[in-house]
This record gives sequence, structure tokens and C-alpha cells, in this order.
Amino acid sequence: MRRIKLDRIDRRILRNLLTDGRMTNVELARRVGISAPPCLRRVRALEEAGMIRGYHADLAAEALGYAVTVFAQVGLSSQAEADLKAFESLVATWPEVREAYMLAGETDFLLKIVAPDWDSYQRFLSAKLTSAPNVNHVKSALMLRMSKNEPGVPIPDQPTLLEEGVQLTVI
Repeated sequence: MRRIKLDRIDRRILRNLLTDGRMTNVELARRVGISAPPCLRRVRALEEAGMIRGYHADLAAEALGYAVTVFAQVGLSSQAEADLKAFESLVATWPEVREAYMLAGETDFLLKIVAPDWDSYQRFLSAKLTSAPNVNHVKSALMLRMSKNEPGVPIPDQPTLLEEGVQLTVI
């Protein structure tokens, strides 16, 4: 467990990397107002602290042949920890499922699923999802359009009230 307190420079680094994770360290340093070596040290410290988990490309689903996005609300027959873990392990093997969240409440899991077309999604639904062990019911919601897609979390300029005077603990 490593403690790190975010200062104004760290926050600028995080905001800049959130919008463009491919920029060079030299460009990042210029944007945040420090030289390249300390900028690289700070980025590495943020990575080691677990605040930066990785970098990826934002791919255009439609351009790659995935015209359909569906959010599936999955209810399980059993919520025993072993059954939840078994479902999570199974979902991890399905490339169509791009995101999976275990929820509290009426729905046990929310899955974001991509498919080339509606028929492909229905085949996935029948062959994999509804026939999976412990799945009791599935409600599908077809995405019509994306209205907002902000990766990551908001990075304020100043510490929030919760952060003031408190060391952030990263596990």
C-alpha cells in the first residue's frame, strides 16, 4: 500500500493523460509546466500507486463492424459468492462482453455487449448468456446512440473537501 498526495501538477498530469494518453513525456511536461525528467518520475509514481492502470486506444465500434451495443441486465438464481465468481469467470471468456458490473439491487450484473447486428446478439443471448449456469433472467436494452463518453473520473483543479489534509491511500 502506497500513499500519494495529489498536488496541482499531478492533477494536471492526470487530466492531460486522460484526454491524450499517447502524448510524449516531453509534451506532457510542457503542458503541465515542468521539465521532462520530474514529469516522468511523477507519471511512474502515479502508475506505481495504481492511479494510472494503463493506456489504450479508443476504437470506433461501428467502423470495426460492431453496429449493435446492448446493455443486458442479468439476474442470477443464486447470489452465493462461489456462484457469483463462477459467473464472472464465464463472462470474462466472452469477447462480446466489453464491460461487466456486479450490482446491488434487482439486477445482479449489468453487461455491455457488442455485436455486428441484432441477429448476432440474439445468437449470443441464446447460445451463451441465457444458457449459462445460474442465469435466471436477462433484460436487454439496445443502445440507440451514445450521448456522452468520458473515460476515467473527473480530476478537479483543487483537492475536494474529502481530500484536503488527507493522504490518499492506494491499494
